[in-house]
Amino acid sequence: NIICSIIFGDRFDYEDKKFINLIGLLEENNQLQNSIQTQLYNFFPTVLDYLPGPHKKMIENAEKVDQFTLEIIAEHQETLDPTCPRDFIDAFLNKMEQEKGNGHSEFTVETLSRTTLDLFFAGTGTTSITLRHGLLILQKYPEIVG
Repeated sequence: NIICSIIFGDRFDYEDKKFINLIGLLEENNQLQNSIQTQLYNFFPTVLDYLPGPHKKMIENAEKVDQFTLEIIAEHQETLDPTCPRDFIDAFLNKMEQEKGNGHSEFTVETLSRTTLDLFFAGTGTTSITLRHGLLILQKYPEIVG
C-alpha cells in the first residue's frame, strides 16, 4: 500500500475487490512464469502465439493489470490539478503537458502505464518476496529470533 500511495496517490483497503483481484493476477503470473511454455514463449513468441498454454493466461492477466492502470490514469487525467500533483501519475501527466509540442518526447500515456506498472511490480514483488524468504528463514532457524 505504500507503493500504491506513491504511485496512485491512494491506499487500497485490504478488502477492496479490485485490489485483491490485482494481487491475485500478479501472484498467478508469478506462478505461470515458471512453466516451460512461458519460458519458451520468451524465446519464440511468434511460434507460440498459435499454441495453447499457460503463456496465454499470463498475457491475459497482464492485459487486465494494464487495464487497471489505464483506468487509474484516466481518473487522474480528469481530476488533474497541475499546481498540486498528488502522486507519480500526476507528476508524469504534468511533464506530458510540458512536452506536448515535442514529437520525440517519451512522455506518453503508454510510457506512463508501463512505468507505473514497473514501479508497482518492483515495489510489491520485491517486498513480498523478501518478506516471504525472511519468514521462511525464521521458521527454519527459530534460534535467530531469540
